[in-house]
Parts: sequence; C-alpha cells; structure tokens
Amino acid sequence: MKKALSAALLFTAVMLPSAARAQLIIDMNRLTCAQFLAMSPQQARIYSAWMSGWFNQKTGYAWVDFSAYERNFANVRQWCTTSPGQTVMEGLKRSTGTL
Repeated sequence: MKKALSAALLFTAVMLPSAARAQLIIDMNRLTCAQFLAMSPQQARIYSAWMSGWFNQKTGYAWVDFSAYERNFANVRQWCTTSPGQTVMEGLKRSTGTL
C-alpha cells in the first residue's frame, strides 16, 4: 500500500509542474507579413516549412518539392515586402495560384 501511495505521489509531483504551464495558441492564418519579415532567418524558415506542409495538406498536394518550397518562400517574402499589412496566408495563396 505504501509503495502504491509513494508511486502516486511521485507521479503527481512529476506531472504537476507540466500541468501548470500556460498554453499558447497561435492562429497561423492571422500572422501578418510585417510579423513574418520581423522574424529571424531561422524562425522564418521554420515557420515557412510548417506553413508549407499545412498548406500543401489542405490543398491535397502530397509530395515534397524543395524547389517549389524555395520558390514559394521567395515569392511570399517578396510579396510581403510590398504588402506588410496583409496576412502571410494571403501571400501563400497568391504565390501558389490557389487564390
């Protein structure tokens, strides 16, 4: 009985700090071009890769095409420099012709 109680207390002690962490929800569709351009190059690449995968899944594109990714990344980034108030999703739609 003491072992079971000790195990339960240990489990609670380990899990409690992780349960207390705040959760953050980011609506990726609302990220503006100005926010995207303000990211570090590494952050922009990570964000772009994630958005590329998400967008491709939504449009039914099931292949990995690194040249298309690089082209879309450059197109969206270029478009964002002229449209900082627009969303990145709008730029992605424009660059891929799915508007």
